[in-house]
Amino acid sequence: MASAIRFDGYQTFVAASLVLLAGRTMVARIAPLRTFSIPEPVAGGVAAALLLFAAHSGAGLDFRFDIALQTPFMLAFFATIGLSADLKSLRAGGRTLVRFLGVVVAFLLAQDVLGVGLAFLLGLDPRVGLLAGSIALSGGHGTAAAWGAVFGGAGGLHSATEIGVASATFGLVLGGVTGGPVAGWLMKRRQPPAAAAVPEAAPFGFELPASVRLITAPALVETLALIAVCLWLGQVVAGALAGSVLELPVFVPVLFVGVVLRNTLSWLAGYEPFDRAVSVVGNVSLALFLAMALMTLRLWELADLALPVLLILAAQTALMAAWIVKVTFPAMGGSYDAVVLGAGQCGFGLGGTPTAIANMQAVTGRFGPSHVAFVVVPLVGAFFLDLANAVVIKGFLAALGYR
Repeated sequence: MASAIRFDGYQTFVAASLVLLAGRTMVARIAPLRTFSIPEPVAGGVAAALLLFAAHSGAGLDFRFDIALQTPFMLAFFATIGLSADLKSLRAGGRTLVRFLGVVVAFLLAQDVLGVGLAFLLGLDPRVGLLAGSIALSGGHGTAAAWGAVFGGAGGLHSATEIGVASATFGLVLGGVTGGPVAGWLMKRRQPPAAAAVPEAAPFGFELPASVRLITAPALVETLALIAVCLWLGQVVAGALAGSVLELPVFVPVLFVGVVLRNTLSWLAGYEPFDRAVSVVGNVSLALFLAMALMTLRLWELADLALPVLLILAAQTALMAAWIVKVTFPAMGGSYDAVVLGAGQCGFGLGGTPTAIANMQAVTGRFGPSHVAFVVVPLVGAFFLDLANAVVIKGFLAALGYR
């Protein structure tokens, strides 16, 4: 029996901070991590998870973390995405957003066709293919848990929730370590931005998180107040939609409230959130959320996944990489922006929007900014994706004869 070592909330916060510092050091000193544009939180978080796995396997130690702060950090990150969404600037990238959304929706269909097809070939319930498809990989842990409960309750699918959540965990890791190498491969076919332009480019939104951004204490207080309103009203909206056909993960209403709040205040009162403070808080929240999410992975529990499910997940990873190279990159124009968009899609197509942003930051931190990608990916990955995924999942269930 494993000996449990428990970390309270403060200790978990300290551990996450150390994981981030370790990830920064690793990326600075290990050339392959820089070459493949592995995000610092991913490098540190996966390393921590591997160390804990070794301690569990070798010494029987079981580390238990208090992750009460993980969800608030995630929601704060999505609130800052919403508060960064100036609809005037979104109109400029409208065509790119629509085209990228088309590529993403087409991938959702391909993801589930592959999952269901392999499930049939391997003699599994086809719903397992959906769980190891867009439900867990594009939908994330929340969507996986929700549909797992549906399949495993009245649906009668044994261990549905466990399969879904474990698949989402697998995707979180693979989304963070696949995007950089794929982007690096594509960059060999594109020239990076002129080196002289990179240091002069003003950081935009979540781009270049290591850049110095001048903010003031009052601006930071205002930003925290806006984020608090987003979290509060987002929870209210999510609660009102719970149990209805419009039910959405909490982060989607939080993001939507941020978009409405920013643009309403601008139109009615002429008030603009201080974007530099919003981006700083967003980047900090993103880094801490990813560090906590990855360092607390219980990798030994992934070993409980049956071999057929692991085969489906491996095939999904290969499909994601091939899709970016063969579909996303050329469809988005084969430009540098297309490379960054592909890194983002790899993140939210396997892991989640936070992983997508981290992937893009790793690429733009090395090759230069991509304003359009940081406008398009957060909205597609955090808002439109969940709406489209719900339609696709229900469509597949209807085609398979399930209610």
